[in-house]
Amino acid sequence: MTIINRRTSSRPPADPTVTWDRPLRVQFAHGLESGPGSAKAMYFDKRFDAVTPAMNTSDFEACVTLHADEIAAQEPDVLVGSSFGGAVVLALLQRGFFVGPSLLLAPAYRGHGAGDRIPDGLRVLIVHGTRDTVVPIEDSRALAQTGSKGSVALVEVDDDHMLASLLESDELAMLVRRTFTLRPG
Repeated sequence: MTIINRRTSSRPPADPTVTWDRPLRVQFAHGLESGPGSAKAMYFDKRFDAVTPAMNTSDFEACVTLHADEIAAQEPDVLVGSSFGGAVVLALLQRGFFVGPSLLLAPAYRGHGAGDRIPDGLRVLIVHGTRDTVVPIEDSRALAQTGSKGSVALVEVDDDHMLASLLESDELAMLVRRTFTLRPG
């Protein structure tokens, strides 16, 4: 991984996986039928300073607590949640455990104990596949209308629920970087 020294460079790093002086720290909340060994978790681990706590997805509140504890131990630069993990991340945002930039990948927030609103002032990028048959894209479209105008964005991609094309094209790293640089609302 390339690390750019802020003192010797006046331009932002071209590599989307680094900040000025270190790799981006990403905390990943995996999906319902996923885990730390999943394709997305390994993708993040390869490209970032990443942590993916293993969640018992049968207990939503325990998942929220697990991630809140991890945030308290070492706050990430970007918090990422996929599907069920998107509901966990949304709950963390709503409860004030994290106020930094967050990336929600096809968030399955309905029916999992998370509300349906992004709190004002938070930077959130939502990515959803137009061919998703697991979580309706309309849910993400509705969620993107909440929060502060200009600090919440929705990216629709030609993909299904797994969003595998983002890993294959390496676009996911760019989306993490875009999330990191979203302006506060």
